[in-house]
Amino acid sequence: MSARAERMARAAPAGAMQAYEQPLTERMRTYLRLEFLYRQLRFHLDRTSPWDSRAALSALLDINSILTRGDVRSDVLKELERQQQHLDRLHQAPEVDEARLSGLLRNLASHREDLIALGPQYLRVMRENEFLSAVKHRSAIPGGTCEFDLPEYTHWLRMPYEQRCQALNAWLEPLRPLCDGVAELLWLMRESGEAARAVAQNGVYQHTLGRNGSFHLLRVSLPAEKRIYPEISAGHHRFTLRFMVWPDVADRAVQVSEDLPFEIRIC
Repeated sequence: MSARAERMARAAPAGAMQAYEQPLTERMRTYLRLEFLYRQLRFHLDRTSPWDSRAALSALLDINSILTRGDVRSDVLKELERQQQHLDRLHQAPEVDEARLSGLLRNLASHREDLIALGPQYLRVMRENEFLSAVKHRSAIPGGTCEFDLPEYTHWLRMPYEQRCQALNAWLEPLRPLCDGVAELLWLMRESGEAARAVAQNGVYQHTLGRNGSFHLLRVSLPAEKRIYPEISAGHHRFTLRFMVWPDVADRAVQVSEDLPFEIRIC
């Protein structure tokens, strides 16, 4: 084991688990990408440096690009309604936690109301903003948003943080209800799967999904100190996990050669 890998192994708390996710549908792929970008945006939005404002705006523009490729708002509305109907039927289930169930239903209803209030033209504000269009256009070029390419962008980045933050929040406002709705759906999806123990023989695990089931997300959890990660190949009806040992950034990963226990959720 390299010195760097030893330091990483020592840094992992005993018993800590790391989860790796794989979308099983195109819808889930879109949701996970939106969640990733939304987290990145919020992380940098709370930090005051111009570099953080650059990263926040980059994430914002990427979110906008995803949303312009299809009617994601309509899709999220339908999924929120489907989840409402599913949870509403649980009122008849024995030993159900009525207080928690009612809270979940209120959250879903609130997200739906916010999305409906947005209307179908919620992306128009960003689409018609010339400043954002210029930054987006130049962002496709490596280093295309540097000072001599976009002096107006540099000028904006040199403004006080409060002004930059106010602008970023104003641009984010039309997208926030949709991103929050996606976050709620992903939370419900992750909670819906029951954790099961499995063993990858010689580092490989294959599983066939039931043709009558509706599966959206695969979650694989491993002890953090193992320095192992899964390569996941998934289709509509089956998936294969190949577990790899990560030695260091300078070395090539190799497949685990012994049986490996792990935790799996099929959501």
